[in-house]
Amino acid sequence: MSDLFILPLLLLHLSLSADSNIKYLADGKISPKAKIEQVSWIAGHWKGEAFGGQTEEIWSKPSAGSMMCVFKLFKDNQVNFYEIEIIREVNNSLVLELKHFSKELKGWEEKNEKVSFPLVKLGKNVAYFEGMTFKKISDDVLHVFVDIEDQGKHSEVLFEYERDK
Repeated sequence: MSDLFILPLLLLHLSLSADSNIKYLADGKISPKAKIEQVSWIAGHWKGEAFGGQTEEIWSKPSAGSMMCVFKLFKDNQVNFYEIEIIREVNNSLVLELKHFSKELKGWEEKNEKVSFPLVKLGKNVAYFEGMTFKKISDDVLHVFVDIEDQGKHSEVLFEYERDK
């Protein structure tokens, strides 16, 4: 592989890793030990805005070693897409997994495929998964940062949520 190809990939990885809101596991590293109860603060009904529309995310409390979530993005009272997400205990750590669905519930990923975000690090009121970070700002404010790739370009998207009461 040429140095001209490797250098841009290395710079991209370093720039994403250096970003304080998005983290990745270093090569050869494994996810830290964690239990689902350590991210129980994510539970709740959250509403916000992103991608020019409204977003809604509803997370269950931990049970049976996992938490589950449904997500919806809608604009002008029309659903754009849904997600089903879980955070579950795997190999003494946590992994966030999700599947996308169209407004007609047609899966974007293949039948047995999913998008996985292994745990990178836990801190006080913050959970870093590879490419997705949850930060508890207050009891009623949650920020979720997601690394979105579009045509080879990466950008960090912030979902600013408020608890729906």
